[in-house]
Amino acid sequence: MENIVNAVNSVVWSNWLVYLCLFSGIYFSFRTRFSQIRNIKEMVHLLFAGEKSDEGISSFQGFCTALAGRIGTGNIAGVATAIAWGGPGALFWMWAIAFLGAGSAFAESTLGQVYKEKHEGQYCGGPAYYIEKGFGGKPWAKVYGMIFAIVTVIAIGMLLPGVQSNSIASAVQNAFGINPTVTGIALVILVAVVIFGGIKRIGSAAEFIVPFMGGAYILMAVIIIIVNIQALPDVLATIFKSAFGAEQTFAGIVGSTVAWGVKRGVYSNEAGQGTGPQASSAAEVTHPAKQGFVQAFSVYVDTLFVCSATGFMILITDNYTTFNADGSVLYNAGPQYTVEQIGPAYTQGAVNTLINGFGAAFVAIALFFFAFTTLMAYYYIAEVNVNYIVKRLTGKGNKWALHGLKVVLLGMTFFGAIKSAGLAWTMGDIGVGMMAWLNIVAILLLSNIVMKCFKDYEGQMRAGKKSEDITFDPVALGIKGADFWENRNKQKA
Repeated sequence: MENIVNAVNSVVWSNWLVYLCLFSGIYFSFRTRFSQIRNIKEMVHLLFAGEKSDEGISSFQGFCTALAGRIGTGNIAGVATAIAWGGPGALFWMWAIAFLGAGSAFAESTLGQVYKEKHEGQYCGGPAYYIEKGFGGKPWAKVYGMIFAIVTVIAIGMLLPGVQSNSIASAVQNAFGINPTVTGIALVILVAVVIFGGIKRIGSAAEFIVPFMGGAYILMAVIIIIVNIQALPDVLATIFKSAFGAEQTFAGIVGSTVAWGVKRGVYSNEAGQGTGPQASSAAEVTHPAKQGFVQAFSVYVDTLFVCSATGFMILITDNYTTFNADGSVLYNAGPQYTVEQIGPAYTQGAVNTLINGFGAAFVAIALFFFAFTTLMAYYYIAEVNVNYIVKRLTGKGNKWALHGLKVVLLGMTFFGAIKSAGLAWTMGDIGVGMMAWLNIVAILLLSNIVMKCFKDYEGQMRAGKKSEDITFDPVALGIKGADFWENRNKQKA
């Protein structure tokens, strides 16, 4: 089975997908005149300025729900994997894809808001919706949207949960000696309690857990960096030199450095993958671009803050081993790790340098919170797409389909806890890659609609309007298919 999975992964994650991810970020960055820099102040303001309603969650809850999906095992084990196979320079390419990916995140989340719908009293939307409606509901667009929805259910409901649960089980076993089977059962019970409560409960849980877990983790990283501050200049130099093959030790793997940095960057921040728009579409806002700005900022939080925290902890304490593609050791910085130990062990060893014996427990707890909230977000994303599939096929919802989804996701969560890490990560990469191919092509083709929203928002800002007074009129902008907004404007008229 692993040979088949690896073969599929090599096709999905060919260099062409790496190029596509980079191109998409560069394209939207230039078209918005690097809005991810110019509008940071507006991003932060909008983060806390949103309104809640009976139909939608607040901008901050949407931000936290999307961030719950972004901040997961990729921020701990994923960064370690990138360094293990791509060297220290992989961290630079994770930063690069985050900076560029903020443009892609703005585009997809703005589109999610433009074409959202109301289903059973709640807002919902995402790539399947904007693919279908953005292209005018043409037969081929409906097929394209359906394909994305099906791929997302497979990826999010079956392939990706195992990565999160596997990393939790591995870290908990390493820290406390608890059998992965026991961890898997406990995790399934806890996830079930939350996902049976719907988006409101998911949003409320994410709103509480995400700031707490992210803040505590970054604080730990800052302490470790301060303790080892004398090594920081050399670490920074190594990262930048390795990123471009200028560091002799890692010069021979510069191709892997770029590939692993981009792959793990996309896996971690999910910019362009098509997961963020699901949570964004559930938010209550007065203009689609508002949630686009909020989600662009969430990419920064995920990669520039949390992933950097992990990377610096590992590199500044010399707790990593870098491998060649064949699994042989290329460079050993400190305690030598084996291929099987790639993942949480790197970060656990780094924290142990501060307080011996504390690292394993701290990282296990942090990873539990990171991955647990990701599993919550995964369910919501899969639910949105199951509803899309069922509604398009039958014209109405189907609770049995959602019950089936819950059983499958919980089953794959347990399965992931007890299977090998290599298989779990490869399956996860396939899921991310399939979604990214379909979504990035779509947002590039729909980029003119994104720009109409972007220019409209900035135009109203320049006219002196406060963010809370900025509104959206798709008819005036020549945007078709935005039925939700058209109906809302008619009701207010």
